[in-house]
Amino acid sequence: MGLSEDFDRGGRAVMDGLLHASRIYSYYERRLENEILSQPLPNHIAIILDGNRRWARYHFLDTEMGHAHGADRAEDLLNWIHDIGVRITTLYILSNENLERDDEELENIYRLLEVKLNRLYNDERIHRRQMKIKAIGDKHRLPRSLQEILGKLEEATAEYEKMFLNIAVAYGGQKELVDAVKKIAGMAKNNEIKIEDINEKTIEACLYTSHLPQSSPDLILRTSGEKRLSGFLIWQSAYSELMFMDVFWPEFRKIDLMRAIRTYQRRVRRYGK
Repeated sequence: MGLSEDFDRGGRAVMDGLLHASRIYSYYERRLENEILSQPLPNHIAIILDGNRRWARYHFLDTEMGHAHGADRAEDLLNWIHDIGVRITTLYILSNENLERDDEELENIYRLLEVKLNRLYNDERIHRRQMKIKAIGDKHRLPRSLQEILGKLEEATAEYEKMFLNIAVAYGGQKELVDAVKKIAGMAKNNEIKIEDINEKTIEACLYTSHLPQSSPDLILRTSGEKRLSGFLIWQSAYSELMFMDVFWPEFRKIDLMRAIRTYQRRVRRYGK
């Protein structure tokens, strides 16, 4: 009886400790949110979702579980972004180089993406939030089923202008610039533009992000501790504030996002001046 009581007492102590920690976390989250909302927010945040596989290895899980947890966290992110009030979000989901991974891993990623995108398509919140959703990248390299659901999302949200979600999938920054050059060359060939009139705005109008009211991210964030952009938004990132966070994407929390925004707010942006 005494041993049982000791276990009960110990269990209650653990639960009390967890509840206390949860209250502290909630208090800190509210305080941090109030702090960042008192300052101008970044209008466009771009995130490189990195670290799914390493997180899985660290927790002795298979790669598929890492991607699954990462996809769940991306769903959470969309709610956090809306709660905070960031208007434009670009997520780097899958690069052109990622498409060279082994077939089994790619099939798992494609299957997971299709499930999540179908769920997003059937989520009435995208209409309530008036969120325009667009895939940027070489979509023709994706399975037809993925192309179809991406097309349906784009069509269903084409008229929205309040929020923007860009899904960079089968994306490469160099490929984006090559495509822009080809488009401009075609315009010049057809006498639609004079070579001497080509400038920065001409190029921006031919990029995958030309539909956005602001194509250049204010803040680019990469998880997992890697300190490189890996070809992400090469042109658009010229004057973006960069932040590299030492946390794997599946462990990313709302307070991590808010801390990144707070750090951004404390920086002085000079745009090369």
